[in-house]
Parts: sequence; C-alpha cells; structure tokens
Amino acid sequence: MASFIKKHRWAISFWLVQFLSWGGLVFIAYAFTPDTDGYKATNIFKYGLLSTFLIGVFSTSILRYYLKSIINFDAFGTGQIIKILVGISLVSLIYFGLSYGTGYYMGKYGEEDVKVPEMYKDFGTGLLMINSFITIFGWTIFYISVKIAAKLNANRVERAELNATLRQAQLNTLKGQINPHFMFNSLNNIRGLMLEDVEKSRDMLTKLSEMLRYSLTKNNVNAINLAEELEMVENYIALSKIQFEDRLEFIKEVQDKTLEQKIPPMIIQLLVENAAKHGISNLKSGGTIKLLTSLEEGNLIIKVANTGTLQIAEGSTQLGLQNIKQRIRLLYGDQANFSIEEINGEVVATIKIPLS
Repeated sequence: MASFIKKHRWAISFWLVQFLSWGGLVFIAYAFTPDTDGYKATNIFKYGLLSTFLIGVFSTSILRYYLKSIINFDAFGTGQIIKILVGISLVSLIYFGLSYGTGYYMGKYGEEDVKVPEMYKDFGTGLLMINSFITIFGWTIFYISVKIAAKLNANRVERAELNATLRQAQLNTLKGQINPHFMFNSLNNIRGLMLEDVEKSRDMLTKLSEMLRYSLTKNNVNAINLAEELEMVENYIALSKIQFEDRLEFIKEVQDKTLEQKIPPMIIQLLVENAAKHGISNLKSGGTIKLLTSLEEGNLIIKVANTGTLQIAEGSTQLGLQNIKQRIRLLYGDQANFSIEEINGEVVATIKIPLS
C-alpha cells in the first residue's frame, strides 16, 4: 500500500486538491446563497450544487491533462502562455455549456413555484460565460502555483542530493582520470621504445607528464575550452598508438567555431579512453576512433565513435560513463544529455551541452 501511494502520489494529490477545491467552492456557494423562501431546501438548489461540483471536476481534469502536455517550466515562454489561455478559453466553454445546459434542464423540468433569489435573476448568458472563464482561470492559476511549488521543492531536493554526491563524484572523476592500467602500460611501452627511439621516448614522457598535470590541476574546474581538452586527447592517442601501433586509427572532425566553447574537463578524454579500452583493444584487426564536434540548434554536440559493438563487460562499473552523466547533470540539469548506442557497426557516444 505504501509503495502504491509513493508511486502515484502526484495523481493522488491532484484528485485530493480537486475534491477539496471544488468542494470548497460548493460550500461557499451554499453558505453565501440567501435562503429565500426555503430555496436551499429545494432539489433545484441541491442538484445545482452537485452538478457544479461534478462539472467543475470534469472540466478541470480535461484542462489538467492539456496543461501537463504543454507546460515546460525549464523553457517557459510566450508560446506556452498563449497555449494556456487557449486551453482556458476552450475549457471555459465546456464548463459554461454543461452548466448552462444543466441549469436550463433543471429550470424547465424542476420544481414549480420556486422563488429564485434576486442575486441570480440578472445572470444572463454573457455574464455566465464571463463567470465560467473567471472560474476556470482562477483554477488554472491555483494549479500552476501548486505545480511551481512542487517543481521548486523537487529542485531543492535534487540539489541537496546532487550536493551530497558532489564529493563522491569528484572522487570518481579523479579515479576515472588516472587510470592505473593506462599509466602502467604507457610507462612499459615508453621503456621499450627507448631502445628504438630515444627522442620519441622523451616526447612520450612529456605527453604523459602533461596528462598527469592536466588531470590533477583540472579536477576542481567546472569548465575549460574545448581546444584545451583536445590537446589532452591528442596526448592520449599518441601514447595509445605506441601500444596499438597500426591497429588504431584516429579521425578528428572538429568545427573551428566549437574550439572556444566551454565543456567540463576530461569528458572527451574519458570517452576516447573508453572507446580504446572497450572497443579497439578487443578487435584483433584494430579499428577507428572518430571525434566529431559541431554546433546544432543552440547546443554543442560532441560525438566519439569507435569500431565495434556495444557490450558491457561483466563486473564493469562503467565508472567513466557514470562520471560523465553525473557531471553534466550537475552542471546543466535537464538541458544537457548523454547517450551511447550502437549504430551501423560503431559504438557512438553523444554529449549535448547548451551553448555558454
């Protein structure tokens, strides 16, 4: 029972508010309607209150379904306001039509000689339509206010959860950056290279040193230029090619206008490392790693594709991928996105980041 309530708490809350709000409106109508010649005791009055309640719940339930489909508080603009007003107008007509039809039926076939209070005698069709619009408009303001309050509370809880995991995420970032297996292999490969090409060995040691410095100094930085990250990637590829030799091909298609865009440090390097470790290293004939960046519809798109199939090794913690998901969620919320999928014999990881 508890799990059912937790799962459906928003729906339960909505219907509770529905019954309380329309029940409250009916109570106010009952309390402030003058009891002229026993008017409150008539069936017309009682059925009128009941129909008001049922019609109100029905109409605003339709409106709620409509509002849920169009309201996006993360990108609220003029277009949504216009759609909300259109929805209010249409539902007001539904509310008016049902109320007017019910009132007409009860007036025609209801009790005779019932003295209607003076306050209701001047209610013409136009005034009833205005009253319907005001009623539905007021309900909408109340509904949106509740949604905003719930959204703010959810954001507060989410921020608290994110802050609680921030230190762990930073620790995971550091763990993901300094891969001990990569370090061990690189040092061994450079040692072997020294017997063949001392100058190239020095260059590789320099690149490895730059990678270590980068990973340590950028650990607490939220954003860097994409160009700076690409230097790190080039160093990683150069060191990896010592091990993979001709089995690794690296293709880079980077739009110049993306180079100055801000990104979280290490995310591209982690994707490239993941592609080499879980993709190319498992292929006897080797394969290709592609890095593509572009600007599309106000977003920076980063894609890293590698030859192979999408397979999650048993016991894998997917630390690098989880690291990326945590950080872009922490920095950009729902505006950013990370996905990984297999497309036409390639594993493609895609990051979408809103432009700074």
